[in-house]
Amino acid sequence: MNPYIQSLRPRTLPLSVAGIILGTGLAWRAYPQPLPEGKGVIFVLAILTTLSLQILSNLCNELGDAEKGTDEAQQGRAAYGLQTGAITKGQMKGMIWLFLGLCIVFGTALIYSAFWKPTPTPSLQGGEPLTSTLVFFGLGALAIIGAIKYTLGKHSYGYMGLGDLGVFLFFGLLSTMGAYYLQVQTMNWEVFWCGAAIGMPCVGVLNLNNIRDMQNDIQHGKRTFASWLGPKGARVYHFLLLLGCLVIFMVYGHYWVGAVVPIWAWHIRYVGTHDEKLDKQMPVLMFSTLLVAILALF
Repeated sequence: MNPYIQSLRPRTLPLSVAGIILGTGLAWRAYPQPLPEGKGVIFVLAILTTLSLQILSNLCNELGDAEKGTDEAQQGRAAYGLQTGAITKGQMKGMIWLFLGLCIVFGTALIYSAFWKPTPTPSLQGGEPLTSTLVFFGLGALAIIGAIKYTLGKHSYGYMGLGDLGVFLFFGLLSTMGAYYLQVQTMNWEVFWCGAAIGMPCVGVLNLNNIRDMQNDIQHGKRTFASWLGPKGARVYHFLLLLGCLVIFMVYGHYWVGAVVPIWAWHIRYVGTHDEKLDKQMPVLMFSTLLVAILALF
């Protein structure tokens, strides 16, 4: 594979849009009457913004781990461009600036389309478009900082065991609730809890990655939440994340998500009984999480 494409980590991208699909679908289902023109544009721009943020995070993660030496002797997965020498740090920084710019462009277009085109759109709860604009610009800035600071820099939160919290907030709550609000400018508790639910298997993907890399991470001073829990504790945590996701969706009547139970049961059994080849379980959990987001809309 082309090293540049490999560094984008294409297989992570379906996971990044799960919350957007869920939040948008819940909004469209809650308001079945014809929605105002332009709601499809908002959805597309939300997807493009999220994909740009995910790729930005992937690139910064690779650069941050390379600068700290974490990936020098990584086992259990294919080496990325910086690790193999196919991409220089200068080229990687250029890609980071490119996707940072795309985040800003797509994010700005998204906010404009949601609140100002063709005319300012008042919130269904009485909020002004200017207030919503400022809030979403602030959230967008936090998302960009979160993408960059996961492993890049001296005080990267991914090296302090806070990566799981970051994924839960950005890929679960913010993604789902943000997509919902951008469509209909209102909010409710079901959307909050559905955002929390889809965030759990997203955290599970990171946890699986951290279980795979646990020994290497500890040797290089990267203390992930999985490393704090240890091999057995991290696997119990993994099971609880997936179980929590299913329980929350079921409580709110999204029973179709139960269709993934056989997949997740097999996945949990595999993770619980294997120390090697865990990388092969990454796409299983990623695509099944996306499937859960879709099934929750029925």
